[in-house]
This record gives sequence, C-alpha cells and structure tokens, in this order.
Amino acid sequence: MADDIILVERDGPVALVTLNRPDALNALSRALRAEIVRVFTELKDDSEIRAVVLTGAGRAFTAGVDLKEAGQTGFALGADEDSKAINILAAMEAYPWPIIGAINGFAITGGFELALMCDVLLASENAKFADTHARVGIVPGWGLSQKLSRLIGISRAKELSFTGNFIDAEMSERWGLVNRVYKADELVPAAMKLAHEMCGTQPVLLKKYKALIDDGFGMPFADAMKEEVRRSIEHANSVTADSVEEARKQVTARGRDQQG
Repeated sequence: MADDIILVERDGPVALVTLNRPDALNALSRALRAEIVRVFTELKDDSEIRAVVLTGAGRAFTAGVDLKEAGQTGFALGADEDSKAINILAAMEAYPWPIIGAINGFAITGGFELALMCDVLLASENAKFADTHARVGIVPGWGLSQKLSRLIGISRAKELSFTGNFIDAEMSERWGLVNRVYKADELVPAAMKLAHEMCGTQPVLLKKYKALIDDGFGMPFADAMKEEVRRSIEHANSVTADSVEEARKQVTARGRDQQG
C-alpha cells in the first residue's frame, strides 16, 4: 500500500525491506522505528527468510531521527534501551541472519547509525553519510561512536564526528565503510544477488558464523580467539567426514564456475 511506512517484499529466502517515507527523507519517526522493530521481529521468526536487504525509498536511506516530530512531541532523543517497542538497535542485533544495507542516498546521524547496524554495506553513487550529533546537540545512543572507529579507523571517525561533514560514496568505499558502489538502478539488484549468494551457504553455518563474528567483535582479541576454538570444537561434534567431502565437491565446482 502507498501509505505503508515500511515495505517488505520476499524473494525466496531473501526479504527486501524498504523504509517508505520518501517525502520526509525516511526520517525515523516513532512510528517508523516501531515498524522496523516489528518487521525484524517477525522476520526473525520466519523460517523461510535467511537474509535481509534494507534500503530506503526516494533520495534517502534515512535522514535519522524525525527532529520535526521530536520538536512537536518532546520525545526523548537518546538511546531507546528502555523502550523495547522502538529499540531498533536491539531488534536488529537480535536478528540472526545477514542484513545487507543498500544505501541509496542520505544516511545522516541516526540514519548513519542504522546503516552501521547492518552486516554489510553497499552504496549507490548518490549515497552520502554524515554524523551531525555534535552539531545538533545529541549524544549518539545507537553505536555510532563505537562502531565507526572500528570500521574506518579512529582518526577518520573523529574527523567525521567532530565536523559533521558529509562523506560521499566514493570516499566511503575508499575508507572501507562500504564494500562496493553501484549506479542507482543497480544497487538493490546487486544487494539482492549478494543476499542470495549468502543464502547459498549452509544455513546452520551462516547463522553460527554471524554470531561468532559479532560476539568476537566485542571481545578482546585473545578471548575472541579462544571463543572461536571453543565453538569450532563444539560444532565439529556434529560434522561427518562424508558431509564435509560432499560440501568440498560443491565448493570446488562453484569455484570453477566462477573462474569461467
């Protein structure tokens, strides 16, 4: 429906989720945040879906928290940890399958944070990122101050956060924020293709691998290495030599196909 503020399309094991407030640059109103939570909660329980592509309608991925609504209603502009119904960070962190962010346009402040909640970022040539927290007087509460520096380096992260300057798609790729940049009409198809490739792996391993990387990301390196060993040994008990050999043959055949 045209008045839906979030759209969900299913293509086999992949769900395409589109923020649909284009006239408001997909600003994160309370209603839209509640819809994001609802959708990811439902997709988490959907046994058919094993990857999500998240994008925005129109010129923006999302311009961040709806400041116009905030000014009219006075709702809190900090983290949502005490409000489960609109806590998009908790909902997306709880989603066990890959989330690919297809950044089609502006991703500003809270929108930048929403992008960083994704596992992989692809961008269109129109994408622009900015962290304007220091300019609008809000302390980030969805992870930007911690995640960005780990992705692009602390010096570059400080430059963006201390100035509020915009970074375009070309620079974001150069700095390692996004994996690849596409023409606008090629972005979502490329993201969907990548999502389907991820779904072509073993479902149990895909979910376990995401959890291992995410859990280890928050640990000291030595502890993360120990955790990898522990989970590797635990998983090995459920693997047979025959299953590994069959999988090896499939991987080898796929490699030959990819090389032409």
